[in-house]
Amino acid sequence: IYMNTSGFPFYYPMLMSMLIFGGSLEFVAVEMLLSPFAPLQVFIMALLIQARHLFYGLSMLEKYKGMGWKKFFLILCDETFSINYTAEAPEGVDKGWFLFFITLLDYLYWTVSATAGGLIGSLLKFDTSGISFVMTAMFVVIFLDQWLKEKNHVSSIIGLSVSALCLICFGPDAFMIPTMLIILGLLTLLRPRLERQQEDTLI
Repeated sequence: IYMNTSGFPFYYPMLMSMLIFGGSLEFVAVEMLLSPFAPLQVFIMALLIQARHLFYGLSMLEKYKGMGWKKFFLILCDETFSINYTAEAPEGVDKGWFLFFITLLDYLYWTVSATAGGLIGSLLKFDTSGISFVMTAMFVVIFLDQWLKEKNHVSSIIGLSVSALCLICFGPDAFMIPTMLIILGLLTLLRPRLERQQEDTLI
């Protein structure tokens, strides 16, 4: 709907939802497509926005181990990560196929919905200012959901603390890169300890 009101035909959101698989980047891509051609700036912006998937991937290495060819499709968008991170296959159900079909359904829901929004967007007349805030709200909900489900909050506290510190030190326009680098470094260093704590919790 947002793309439609910005002047794009329905196949733009359809193709973007099929190929980008990152909702927040798709929202920002609207402004990128409306701006002057600047491929380097677009690449850097896309890399920064989607950099959180590095952390998604690191936390799913163990869970996706031994998935074979299926792991190439188990691409992690925010919603898929939120489900697959905590989901456990029912007894007697193959874990690989279970996670594969969660990812497939999520992919189809997103693509079909984006296409439908592009088609019916012209029929709906309402003020779309502030609609991009839905991404902020979604990230807050995902964070709270993970906080309630995890028994050890070390990684969440690291993320919050480092983000706040870098925001104070570097300001809102330049804090993202140092935040990501510091969090990545800390989680890499603490990974063995966190994995041991997780195993002790399971035992």
